[in-house]
Amino acid sequence: MIGQIWGRLRLIFAHGVGLLISHDKIQARVLDDEVLGNLARVEPYGFSYRPKPGCQTYLLFPNGDRSYGVAIVVGDKRYQLALQEGEVGVHDDQGQKVHLTRSGIVIDGAGRPVTITNAPTVTADTPLLKCTGDIMDRCNEGGRTMAAMRASFDRHVHPENDGGGPTDPPTEGM
Repeated sequence: MIGQIWGRLRLIFAHGVGLLISHDKIQARVLDDEVLGNLARVEPYGFSYRPKPGCQTYLLFPNGDRSYGVAIVVGDKRYQLALQEGEVGVHDDQGQKVHLTRSGIVIDGAGRPVTITNAPTVTADTPLLKCTGDIMDRCNEGGRTMAAMRASFDRHVHPENDGGGPTDPPTEGM
């Protein structure tokens, strides 16, 4: 009797390697030769992921019954972020990440575009906004870029200026 109970207890939990992964099921190899399929894959609410074959799986089998299992944790050390204590990161196998660091939030597209979709507005509430690279701005007024509007402004003249040249810059004290 004790031997049967011990045998069931030993079958409750298993560590394996993911072979086939779908959005809700996983097939895993455990004990180097046992392949278990149709395992339910559970994700934390609000967070979805689809790991690649070769991932680590931690499996739970209620009552030690290997015909029904649940993958309670699926991880992959191959793509882990090196985080400092207290940091959080969301990432994929291509190096794309959102990293909540000790000094701020980093969004890294790993050389790919980062797109904000269906946002009625994007607000940067900050005392200083720094941008590198081109800022493509097609204003609602005729599709002109900021650079084109700046060039137009720089050519702006008033006839009352001597010689009809560009408007003089303001003088200090005005």
